[in-house]
Amino acid sequence: MQNQEQRLLIVDDDEMFCHVLSRALTRRGFEVMVAHDADQALNIAAQFTPTMATLDLKLEHSSGLKLLPELLSAVPSCRIVVLTGYSSIATAVEAIKLGAINYLCKPADADDVMAAFEHPDADPNIELADNPPSINRITWEHIQKVLQEHDGNISATARALGMHRRTLQRKLQKRPVRR
Repeated sequence: MQNQEQRLLIVDDDEMFCHVLSRALTRRGFEVMVAHDADQALNIAAQFTPTMATLDLKLEHSSGLKLLPELLSAVPSCRIVVLTGYSSIATAVEAIKLGAINYLCKPADADDVMAAFEHPDADPNIELADNPPSINRITWEHIQKVLQEHDGNISATARALGMHRRTLQRKLQKRPVRR
């Protein structure tokens, strides 16, 4: 059996991403297990007892934010980094409140993941952006915040935002703007 410090669980519904990240981390000496949904992640966590995990924020049938406390309940000593292609300030803050040690935006590679685990503490020297976010980015952030407040319920979020549900669904299907 390998050193327990080298046990990592990847929870993501993107099979190709899991395969690439798993191979890269296995080459670095990690014992890696992969789960593609919440139930599978909890079953593997109970038997595998990882000390580290990466958790996708948006799983196919559930939210990584809902799974996060359940994983920590199953394995309290596990250090979790949340990964997402749909980043927002609201979800980043919520992930940290729920017990994640770090939050990464996809695309992220093995180096990014390792850096997130190695530097879980706040960095006061992080560079501040020179330009403020665009109105499109602020809109995306606001939609994510309201969606979070309504536990991912699209209809309730659309009502709260005063927009048609299908319009909101179209906006959510688009990749968030970077700036």
